[in-house]
Amino acid sequence: MLIFNRIGGAVEQLVGELALSFEWRQKSRMRASIESGAQAGQAVGFDLPRGTVLRDGELISTGSGESLRIRAAAEELLHVSAEGPTALARIAYHLGNRHVPVQVGEGWLRLQYDHVLEGMVRGLGGRIDLVDDSFDPESGAYGHGRHAHSHAQGHGHGHAHSHESTQAASLDAAGGSVAVSGKHVDARHAPRIHDFLPEAPSA
Repeated sequence: MLIFNRIGGAVEQLVGELALSFEWRQKSRMRASIESGAQAGQAVGFDLPRGTVLRDGELISTGSGESLRIRAAAEELLHVSAEGPTALARIAYHLGNRHVPVQVGEGWLRLQYDHVLEGMVRGLGGRIDLVDDSFDPESGAYGHGRHAHSHAQGHGHGHAHSHESTQAASLDAAGGSVAVSGKHVDARHAPRIHDFLPEAPSA
């Protein structure tokens, strides 16, 4: 199985393309199958740097140079418009307070479907259309790591695991947490090529 572990690549060594939703384009470790191209149908694995957020059209590559183009798959989105720029800015402000990934266009915003957010936007005077399209939101705080919180997660849950280096640590037999210099470390963040997430769904 090809293991893609680098950002960027050469078009001359392109083995195919794979369309992924925004949720899956934030996952650094997973397995999937190439959808189209020279090696369509081949199983591949991702072991990308933690915090990677793949953009539409971006290339990733293996250590031996094979490259794969990532596409933003179509998904259900809220297309938001408003009476004017001030009203739209107000909506964007409230979405930003909820750490919601938002795609910004000329006079519109798009976000992944959420009925609670739909009600909030309508309450702020926004106009909403439901669309099925690719989603490529703005880079932001969530773009520097995969700690974005969807509205459904809320803000009351704990998020206290340590981000201390695990280079000097060994995983326990169950692959759980370990202690490094007396500090608790969540070993789930340690990169393990053999421990892929479930296979990404087909677009």
